[in-house]
Amino acid sequence: MVTRDDSSGLAQRLRQAREASGLSQSQAAKLLGMHRPTLSNIEANERKVTTSELTLFAEIYKVSTEWLLGEEGSKDERIKLAARKLSSLRDKDLEAVMRIVDSFRRNRK
Repeated sequence: MVTRDDSSGLAQRLRQAREASGLSQSQAAKLLGMHRPTLSNIEANERKVTTSELTLFAEIYKVSTEWLLGEEGSKDERIKLAARKLSSLRDKDLEAVMRIVDSFRRNRK
C-alpha cells in the first residue's frame, strides 16, 4: 500500500489527472478494472492505493508515479498536464488563456 503523509495530496492529484485526461469516474474505473465507488473513495482519500494501482493510474492518466506522489515533477510533465487541460476548453476560453500566457511572457522581458 502507498502510505505517505501527503495522502490527501495524492487523492487530489489522482482526481486532477483523471479530469485532465477527460475521463469520468465511471470511465476511469472501467479502465482501471475497479468499481466507480472504489475510485470515488480513493479520490476522497477514504481508501489507500496499492503500489500496483498507483502504477496503473499513472499509465492510464499518462503521468508519472513521482508526480502522483507529489515529488518534484519535470517541467515537461507539467506542460503535458496543462496542455491536456487546455485542450478541453472552448475556443473562446482558450484564446483568453493564451492572452494571459502572452502577458506573462511580455512581463518577463
